[in-house]
Amino acid sequence: MSMIEKWEKLPVFKKAMEIQKLVDHIVECVEQSDIDFENDIESEMIKNNLHFLRENAMIIPAKIAGAADEDMLYDIKMENAAIIRKSARELITDARGIEMHGFKDIEYLDLLRNEVETFRVLFAEWVKTFDCWNYIIDRWGLFNPPGINYDDKDPDDDLPFNPDDFEE
Repeated sequence: MSMIEKWEKLPVFKKAMEIQKLVDHIVECVEQSDIDFENDIESEMIKNNLHFLRENAMIIPAKIAGAADEDMLYDIKMENAAIIRKSARELITDARGIEMHGFKDIEYLDLLRNEVETFRVLFAEWVKTFDCWNYIIDRWGLFNPPGINYDDKDPDDDLPFNPDDFEE
């Protein structure tokens, strides 16, 4: 099975793609709706909300794909997971902005909120599958496994290395 087939089968990836399609539909509906703006700034703000809504919806499946390889190092997986979480949370913020600026078909936005909540559970279960012992020390200190600190001595530093062993 190819790597693409592996991540396309992940429930968290499938839900991310459903959310992306829903967001595309919401953006289209908002763009076609007749919202009365009091000034140009409000119009620009909703355009920005739509831009970020679409951008966040696109980031999520891309970052899932980037973290789906079982051999991927823990800190890289966790970095992608943090970006996914941020983007999913921002979808809710973007939806609030659209609603605040007068979009009346809020049932679409409520559907998005429900889908993001379903995604959250799938995401949390997926993150639990990350192998925290497939790591190198994150010297920034953000994504180390439990009990590993950014300033710990790397056990690999004790391994003898002779570059001449690799020459033919």
